[in-house]
Amino acid sequence: MKTTIKLTLGAIALAASALASAQTTLLNVSYDVAREFYKDINAAFVPYYKKSTGKDIKVDQSHAGSSAQARAVADGLEADVVTFNTTTDVDFLADKGVVAKDWRQKFPNGAAPTTSTMLFLVRNGNPKGIKDWDDLIKPGVQVVVVNPKTGGNGRMAYLAAWGYVRSKGGSDADALDFVSKLYKNVPVLARGGRDATGIFLQRNIGDVLVTFESEVVSVDNEFGKGKVDAIHPSASIVAENPVAIVERTVAKKGTAEQAKAYLDFLYSPEGQEIAAKHNIRPRNEVVLKKHSAAFKPIKLFTVGDYFGSLAEAQKVHFNDGGQFDKLYTTK
Repeated sequence: MKTTIKLTLGAIALAASALASAQTTLLNVSYDVAREFYKDINAAFVPYYKKSTGKDIKVDQSHAGSSAQARAVADGLEADVVTFNTTTDVDFLADKGVVAKDWRQKFPNGAAPTTSTMLFLVRNGNPKGIKDWDDLIKPGVQVVVVNPKTGGNGRMAYLAAWGYVRSKGGSDADALDFVSKLYKNVPVLARGGRDATGIFLQRNIGDVLVTFESEVVSVDNEFGKGKVDAIHPSASIVAENPVAIVERTVAKKGTAEQAKAYLDFLYSPEGQEIAAKHNIRPRNEVVLKKHSAAFKPIKLFTVGDYFGSLAEAQKVHFNDGGQFDKLYTTK
């Protein structure tokens, strides 16, 4: 009898082990302020994938500054997919042979299922009367931003400020002068978007936080509504959220099909609805129109309008010894 029980328990353990090994686990390595968005995406994708394929899947998340995450993946972090907030971070991995050289052609919209833009969060009641970019260079106004060397959030804030001047007819020299003044009002550079929010709301530093439009929802959810007011400037930049399969990892793990299904889900009506819920701009025109009240009309310009490309902007502004290093170290 004891032998029979032991055999039965052994069979149960073996079956449980086989079931566990049958479940595929993906790792999505993403940018700092997207954690709540991908929690909801994952919660929806798991049952969707089970219903579609009959197979179990689990998705783990890793979040930090976009550029820091790209370096971690390049150094061996076994991500199945990357979901960043600047194309240069994916290009960096493509140059390293970690993602496909033609990663932009693997998915629609240049492999960017969503976009965002930069706006301002101010303390409730807007005590400093912040209305537009020009207010950020006034004496006595402290601005919290992400370090553009460590996060896409910071690069987009910098390029948005520069592009704002250009969009009004200013020259690059005018833009340089403006951005230099802005960074003189920056008391501390944050490592990533969520760190910037913590500096602003937990450490109570600064009068205005320049961040992604989507961070409004995250702040309301984490800190409670009424802590901040969202200020939409007159002009801002289109920030694409690029995605890619990490070919090195999926070849090793055999997860190419699952990784593609995961990124395809971001383009689905359900995935686009979840994006809109998090104040991330969907590409699907029907979903975008449905949520038009959430996305205030802003004069939007692209990186290509004033910088050629993000890769060119990276070389000129953010590489070591570039324009940012010159203006910030001499502030």
